[in-house]
Amino acid sequence: MPSVKTRAPKRNTYRHGDLRQALLAAGVELARNGGPDAVVLREATRRAGVVPNAAYRHYASRDQLLQAVRSAAMAALAVAIEAELAGLRRGRKPADFARASLRAVGTGYLRFAQAEPGLFRTAFSVPDALQGAPVPEKSGNSGLNPFQLLGAALDRLVDAGVLPPQRRLGAEYLAWSAVHGFAMLVIDGPLRSLSPAQIEVIGQRVLDMVEKGIE
Repeated sequence: MPSVKTRAPKRNTYRHGDLRQALLAAGVELARNGGPDAVVLREATRRAGVVPNAAYRHYASRDQLLQAVRSAAMAALAVAIEAELAGLRRGRKPADFARASLRAVGTGYLRFAQAEPGLFRTAFSVPDALQGAPVPEKSGNSGLNPFQLLGAALDRLVDAGVLPPQRRLGAEYLAWSAVHGFAMLVIDGPLRSLSPAQIEVIGQRVLDMVEKGIE
């Protein structure tokens, strides 16, 4: 008698924690493809293969899911920055390494915005209902979030004698504003028509401007 191949039954139950991760993974994919507005709890539950009532045990509302997705997007940005930092050549002079560290943070930031525009938009999308709400678990492998990675790079400039201590206060906001503004112009603004090569050149000039402006 010929054997009959049967498909495994579709899973409709999850071990503790599996469903939460499945919903988060679905939410991240929605954000990747459509930005923060695409993160809808009902669609995430459909993709996870469960009924909405099961999802509410883990995310009571769309805002809760969006917060978790924002955290995941911010962590992904931190990891991208860390990858740029990890590629720096060691052994150079402290001042040169400090400058390279600041540039690596900015380069990682800009490259992530171009490679993952949906996640980038989601990471920095704060709906009115979520104003002031903390975004937990947004750090990278080092335990630092993107803003802290920028701060650490600026601290290296001070330690290396490149950045005067009196100019250190608030320097994160100046650097962040310039680089983030350029990233948004590239992915959502009038600079969308630039080629990748043009974006790379102009982006590096923005980082030059940031470095010279804060010293």
